[in-house]
Amino acid sequence: AGIAVGNLASAIGITTEDAALVADLKAGSEEAFAVLIAQYHQPIYSLIARSLNDPADAADITQEVFIKVFRSIRGFHGEASLRTWLYRIALREASNQRRWWSRHKKQEITIDSPAELNSDAENSRLCLGATLTDNADSPFDRAVQAEVREHIESALCQLPEAFRTVVILREIEGFAYEEIAEILNVNLGTVKSRLTRGRTALRALLVTEHSTSDSNSASSSALLTSKETVA
Repeated sequence: AGIAVGNLASAIGITTEDAALVADLKAGSEEAFAVLIAQYHQPIYSLIARSLNDPADAADITQEVFIKVFRSIRGFHGEASLRTWLYRIALREASNQRRWWSRHKKQEITIDSPAELNSDAENSRLCLGATLTDNADSPFDRAVQAEVREHIESALCQLPEAFRTVVILREIEGFAYEEIAEILNVNLGTVKSRLTRGRTALRALLVTEHSTSDSNSASSSALLTSKETVA
């Protein structure tokens, strides 16, 4: 049986480990489903949270993704990797939620104000995967890293959906161009074009907000100095 699973994995281009997990899932194994959730819940949740207009909906949508996976696993035939297939379902559900949000919540007013952006936007290449992962050692470093991460998350939310999705999949999730093309069902040239334009737009947002933040800080300092002089 092990040899058969290995041959199947080689034939359809997925790993032997994934092939075995898929076989167990198709057999209705609750343990296999628990393994799937343990392995993919956090990355799927993060992907959805960054893709939605309202990240507060991410938990419910993530749950819906795994329900869809459980119901449709028998239709998975290994044309793509298991991870690619899961992300495709996750993005489809996120897209459905965005459409619902646009229809029902677009006119609602939120008390949350957008975060000010302040980052190393002048760098020639964005390293979002590292920035959005908290690996700091000291409390000060953690505070700085959290602030930078918040700024980039805020900027990501302002990107057009097509650009944001490709930037997230490539820079944060680490997918290859070919895998992104599979997930989004677009050609390789479209992926590269969207990624280039998304990176450029994100840098522009960060630079603009960084300049605005510096200007506001300078104004505040000048006001404080003026008050001290008067006193």
